[in-house]
Amino acid sequence: MSVPSVARPGRAAASAGGAKARRARDSKAVDLTARLGFAARGLVYVLIGIIALQIAFGGSGEQANRQGALREISDKPFGTAVLILLVIGFVGYALWRLLEAAVGHHEESDEKKRTAKRVVSGIRGVIYLVIAGSTVAFLTSGSSGSGSGEPAPYTARVMDNTGGRWLVGAVGLIVVGVGIGMIVKGVTTKFEEKLKSGEISPAMRAASKRIGQVGYIARGIVFGLAGVFVVKAAVEFDPDEAKGFDGTLRTIADQAYGQVLLVVCAVGLVLFGAYSFIEARYRKL
Repeated sequence: MSVPSVARPGRAAASAGGAKARRARDSKAVDLTARLGFAARGLVYVLIGIIALQIAFGGSGEQANRQGALREISDKPFGTAVLILLVIGFVGYALWRLLEAAVGHHEESDEKKRTAKRVVSGIRGVIYLVIAGSTVAFLTSGSSGSGSGEPAPYTARVMDNTGGRWLVGAVGLIVVGVGIGMIVKGVTTKFEEKLKSGEISPAMRAASKRIGQVGYIARGIVFGLAGVFVVKAAVEFDPDEAKGFDGTLRTIADQAYGQVLLVVCAVGLVLFGAYSFIEARYRKL
């Protein structure tokens, strides 16, 4: 006589928890706030690109990074309300990514690839929680206390510790890898796989492909160069060599034909912001 199997309490609880996480991931609230997160990212990149254009033509006292974008927003009418919406969007995007890390990517049949995608989703979720936290700090402290947003001071602190130089170098190599990944995604247009193509008109699909292509490549170039500067800081044991978005874009401007190169990168960043708005509407979640 066969003995009926009895579900283990721990396994049953885990299964119930996974079901709840999947329901949360598929809920309208998470969907809406995640899409707001894409739009928030888009607004930030559009503003960074505009600031970079101003720098290229000798203007703008703002920094071409997220902190500079937040200051641009805060100085406008209803700026505080927009910043609050950005926080909600960043938190919503982070929550979606973390739920994706917990129960998502079932479309991937290969277990190792699925695990890798979940890990990446988790990292992105944590990053956007940090971005949301920094935006809250900006809201509560005001632009005067928000800092530069550039990595040199943080790099110096890390390099003061044992093994810090190696850690900084490793982080720089990771950032370079991320930048290369963005460039590859832009060249191959793999980003299109994430859109609801059936809901997009042929003309819109063609436009979004080119917008995303240029945007991803430009963003990847800036990320990659920023990573190179972080590696250089580790190799030369000089934290001042570490540059974020603003420092990288200004370094581009200082090169031969720097104005032209900076304008190209700036336009690309604006287009990446525009593509983020397209994702806010048509992204598969």
